[in-house]
Amino acid sequence: MAGAATALGGLRGAARFEANTATRDPAWVKGLVLSLSLGFFLLFLLLPLIAVFVEALRRGWSVYLAALIEPDAVSAIRLTLLTAAIAVPLNLVFGIAAAWTITKFDFRGKQMLITFIDLPFSVSPVIAGLIYVLVFGAQGWFGPWLGEHGIKIIFAVPGIVLATVFVTFPFVARELIPLMQAQGRDEEEAALVLGASGWQMFRKITLPNIKWALLYGVILCNARAMGEFGAVSVVSGHIRGVTNTMPLHVEILYNEYQFAAAFAVASLLALLALVTLAVKTYVEWRASQTAQPGEVP
Repeated sequence: MAGAATALGGLRGAARFEANTATRDPAWVKGLVLSLSLGFFLLFLLLPLIAVFVEALRRGWSVYLAALIEPDAVSAIRLTLLTAAIAVPLNLVFGIAAAWTITKFDFRGKQMLITFIDLPFSVSPVIAGLIYVLVFGAQGWFGPWLGEHGIKIIFAVPGIVLATVFVTFPFVARELIPLMQAQGRDEEEAALVLGASGWQMFRKITLPNIKWALLYGVILCNARAMGEFGAVSVVSGHIRGVTNTMPLHVEILYNEYQFAAAFAVASLLALLALVTLAVKTYVEWRASQTAQPGEVP
């Protein structure tokens, strides 16, 4: 028995040695992969980002600030923030409800619901905007009724919000579903058995377990809401000072050859993206720090 155990231990050691040596690539391979990765990052990500700020400040701070405080730019900034402030909380509620339904209940059509959640990932944003025009436009299904009652959705703020909600609603749900599936239902069921109400169970058991994934999903949702172009472009009507968000305002300025102003507004969008990235990195770090051994962060 001792000899057999020794032989088995030797075989396992040899297998581990082969596995370790199989993953040891030559130095030139590591260098090539690293060079390609850094080169791609510098050429396609960092250089364009730097170019945006360089072009925005090329004519000085006075021109840069004047472009940002111009009335149409202020209106675009305000509308972008307003749209995100409405769309993100709506998607937060929907994401939690959808993730809870999918992970805590068994029912027919669960896979169909998951497919519908992923729909905005596969449908072009332009098509999404056209769908809303078909439904709520002046010649659409509900357009005449809406017009009779003085309700305007297309070429107005409600249409922009609806289009933004559509393209961003998978982000929160898609961050929560895998985590909640991995955690299972044991803790929630134990809380119910001990007499906790549904709200107490959610507040004291579920929410602490999903808080970092929830915050991560909200950050991604907010970033997409502020940068959305295609769907918003279709439903907005491009009315300056009324229905133009920041991406649409950048397009108009660029088409009018106001390059300094266009890059100034674009730099503000890029700055918001960098802030989002910093917050995302912090959330990932905090999640990894608070994760227990063997727990999915």
